[in-house]
Parts: sequence; structure tokens; C-alpha cells
Amino acid sequence: MVLRIFGPSLAVTVISLVVAFLYGGPQALFLCVILGILEVSLSFDNAVINATVLRRMSEFWQKIFLTIGILIAVFGMRLVFPLLIVWVASGLGPVAAIDLALNPPPDGAAYFPDGSASYETLITDAHPQIAAFGGMFLLMLFLHFMLEEREIKWLRWLEVPLAKAGKLDQLEVVVATALLLITATVIAPEDKVSTVMIAGALGMITYIAVNGLGEMFHIPEEGEESSGGPSGLAKATGKAGFFLFLYLEVLDASFSFDGVIGAFAITSDPIIIALGLGFIGAMFVRSITIFLVRKGTLNDYVYLEHGAHWAIGALALILLYSIGTHVPEVITGLVGIALIGAAFASSIYRNRNSKKTDAVEEVSA
Repeated sequence: MVLRIFGPSLAVTVISLVVAFLYGGPQALFLCVILGILEVSLSFDNAVINATVLRRMSEFWQKIFLTIGILIAVFGMRLVFPLLIVWVASGLGPVAAIDLALNPPPDGAAYFPDGSASYETLITDAHPQIAAFGGMFLLMLFLHFMLEEREIKWLRWLEVPLAKAGKLDQLEVVVATALLLITATVIAPEDKVSTVMIAGALGMITYIAVNGLGEMFHIPEEGEESSGGPSGLAKATGKAGFFLFLYLEVLDASFSFDGVIGAFAITSDPIIIALGLGFIGAMFVRSITIFLVRKGTLNDYVYLEHGAHWAIGALALILLYSIGTHVPEVITGLVGIALIGAAFASSIYRNRNSKKTDAVEEVSA
């Protein structure tokens, strides 16, 4: 089963590495490997969240997400999205933007008289609005999960008071808006305040809209409460399945922002970025998602979902903070891995205690 799930990712990885070597030699091969590792480390929490939503979708919509959805993730976010940023930010036509990406002049003089334009520079300059949008979307997702009352709690000393506070109507919107104001006025550069406010507001609106559509068509599973995502859906079909698919695509895009931006600290070559982040990294995230769903891992290790949401909260804050100060990608990746690892360890400890309790009860009986 493991080979069947991860086999396609391994095959794509081998092909991508061969293409990278033929394209740019040993250096391109090495950069491709680094980017693949970067994407998997940054997106493991993405795989956990994807699995929590995917397991509630019908088989048809699962296949749609794991095929069409992965194509959008690979080509849309890892290849087209950076080119789109350059196209919009520079005012160049799409052909010129691609040419700038593939053949950047040493000083950018072929495109701007002051020599300030380069593919990497344009992407970096767009970071505040990208981080504001993605950070606020992920923050809303984190707050939605943490402010809801749920039977299972991991960090009880935090999650219990958060759930009680969540009884206040629209508290997540209030908290998110306050953090956006702080980010725009304290963290963001002076010339980016309005840009950050607009992008952050759009991130919140996007989450509220997709979440609301999911709630409109929700199909609650009997005896089970909502477990995150736009709503608690069980084998969602039709419109419900479509809106879950839409939700997952926006979620994947939000998770992808830090990886795409971080990739430019390693290389500005869009081909290598697409191979490393998209074909290798995104494919492995897809395989991890399938593994978690097929093996029922989230049911066996009940704190994983909590750990992933705490990782999402941390990533959201890091994205917002990075608007004013660069945060090394290794820190982002390690924080997420540490939180999910701690949740996994806590789940194992909980399962062992449950088995001991059951054994004692059997003996007593």
C-alpha cells in the first residue's frame, strides 16, 4: 500500500531530477533536491489539514482534488503564479515576463531604465501583499478551529479557555482584524500600509466566503461534530463537494505562498522552482495526504489535527511578521514539524494509556 501511494511521487521525483540535471547540470540537480525538501517540510501541516477535509469528500471529489487539484498546485501556484506576479508588478506583457524570468539581464536595464527590475526583485517586492493575504486566510482557519468547542483537546490549558472565549459571536473576525491593524501599522513598511490592509482584508473575506458556502451545503456526519475546514462534511457530493474542493485549492495556495517566496532565496530560475516545489514537493504532499486518509491516521492519532492547526497559527503569524522582517524558511519549517511531532507523540502516549486503562477494566471485570 505504501509503495502504491508513494510510487507516483518517487517516479516523478526521479524524472524531475533527470530533467533538472539535463537543464542545468549538477547545480540545478542540487537546487531541485533542496527545494523539494523545503516544500515537504513547509507543507506537512498542509497535508494533515488536507486529509481532515478530504476524508469527508465523496470518492469522486477526492479524485478530482488529487488529479486536477494537484495540477493546479503544481502548474498554477509553483509556475504560473510567480510569472503572474512579475506580469502584474512590472507592467510587462506575458511573453516579456516569461523572457525576463528565463533570461534575466544582469542589471535589468533591458526593461527598466534605472536597472531596478529583475524577476527575483519583483517577486520579493510583492511579498507584503502575498504574506498579508495568505497570513490572514490561515489565521482565520486557525481561529475557526481553536474557538470552537470540541470534545478532544490537546493543549487543554490553552484550548479550553479559547473554546470558552469562542462563545462570543464573531470573535475570530475581531481578533483577526486587530492583528491585521497591528501588522499594517507596526510591522509593515510605511509605503505598504494600505497594500497590506487591502490584501489582508481580502484574505479574511476569501475565508469567510468559502467557509460560508461550505456551511450552506454542509452534510453533518451523524454522531460527529465539525472537525475543521469550512464545515464538518461527510462524503460531500455535488455542490458541497465542489465548495470543499474550492476551499482546499485556496488553502493550498495560502500554504504555497511562503514556499514560493522562500524559493527565491535559493534560486530565481522558474524552471528549477517548478521542478523542486511543484513536481517533487507538491507530489509528495499529495502522497502524504492520501496516506493519512487511506490509513485512517487521523483517527488513530487524534492530536495530529490539533498540532497541524497550531502549526497553521504559527505559520500565519510568521507570514505577517515577515512583512517587515525576513524570517528564514528553516525556522518556518522547523516550527511546523516540531508542533506536529509533539502532537504525534502526545497521541501515541494517549493511545498507550487508553490500552492500559482498557486492560485494567477487563481484569477488574
